[in-house]
Amino acid sequence: MAGHMSATSETSIVEGSPVYPLGSRVNERGHLEVGGCDVVEVAAEFGTPVYMYAEDDIRARARAYLDAFRARTEDFEVLYASKAAPVTAIYRLCAEQGLSVDVASGGELHMALRAGLDPTRIYMHGNNKTEAELRYALEAGVGHLIVDSFGEIARLDAVLDRSQDVLSYVQTGGLDSKFGFGLEDGLAARAIAEVRSSRHLRLVGLHAHIGSQIFELEPYAAAIKALAELADGEWECRILNVGGGLGVAYTSADQPPSIDSYVDVKARGVQRVFDPVPRVLIEPGRSLVGNAGVTAYEIGTVKEIPSVRTYVSVDGGMSDNLRPMLYGSRYEAIVANRAGQAPDRLATVAGMHCESGDILITDVMLAGPSPGDILVTPATGAYGYAMASNYNGVPRPPVVFCKGGDARLVVRRETYEDLTGRDVE
Repeated sequence: MAGHMSATSETSIVEGSPVYPLGSRVNERGHLEVGGCDVVEVAAEFGTPVYMYAEDDIRARARAYLDAFRARTEDFEVLYASKAAPVTAIYRLCAEQGLSVDVASGGELHMALRAGLDPTRIYMHGNNKTEAELRYALEAGVGHLIVDSFGEIARLDAVLDRSQDVLSYVQTGGLDSKFGFGLEDGLAARAIAEVRSSRHLRLVGLHAHIGSQIFELEPYAAAIKALAELADGEWECRILNVGGGLGVAYTSADQPPSIDSYVDVKARGVQRVFDPVPRVLIEPGRSLVGNAGVTAYEIGTVKEIPSVRTYVSVDGGMSDNLRPMLYGSRYEAIVANRAGQAPDRLATVAGMHCESGDILITDVMLAGPSPGDILVTPATGAYGYAMASNYNGVPRPPVVFCKGGDARLVVRRETYEDLTGRDVE
């Protein structure tokens, strides 16, 4: 059992950190606590690796978005960009908070509907929606589809036998993108004309997304001004989706803007340049769930290479968090059963997969890492579970919600039988 440290030391590591879920702390046993749950106990109950979410953290961030809008306008909609964490329980939680949802595939649509989302509050994206996905969305009564190409405009119009509200995806940041219609080359204006001349598509608005993990707010204002030029009076832009992209803290050095500042730039930016002012939509994903989640692993091997580095190997890696390998993303880590102790050893956290590049964190200070310890990487609530795979035949981890000291399983761990369950003998 870990010893205790002063409140000052504990606070500097976890409490108040923007990286960990709201309310996280070092408990009386010296263990990391998330959502009132001792992480070491959760790992013992559900095994490792395990994705853990502080349920109240997601609720608090959803309320922050809604409150920020209510202070500025009555006509708005907050959409959960569900590609960040397509978990049925998260869809359900967001619906309970009054959020709508953005889906980017038939599978995400299926989960949203399974969670009880009102289909009229679902917005469907995707740069290459299949005819089957379009038919599924139409049969389900999805409220809005975002058209992304001229081929899709024709394809969607052809399968319809009734009117359907759509938004046109406008690419404001250059010409070379697989998404949407460019402004500079006139394709956005041409797409608007084609939608308006179609038999069944009813153009009700525009959508733009300038990027992800953004810390600077001014580009949003510029994008909104560019979109206003497309609403030239010949048609009424009733809905303006100004995307998501607000960055989150992956390390203690990151300082993203507040939710209130982010909403202010978008809401006031629309009010300044649009007349009449349309309903304003935003679609946060990462900033709703990213810092609400952590991943817990068990340390299996500590390998010291003299004068080179110390490798701390865990029972997961690129199959449950691909971002370090795919994007070079940087994370922090803590030994959960020694969370109250000062880090004293420089180490590199390695995954278990048969790839030399399977490194979760290069050079991080840890408190006496040893085999059997529980190591936690915070800020894995977005794009960890979403991008998980079965590489090396590793079953995907479970998802556990933590609230008020109670841990409940919302997605079970895959089994070896799941790996062969779709085989055809």
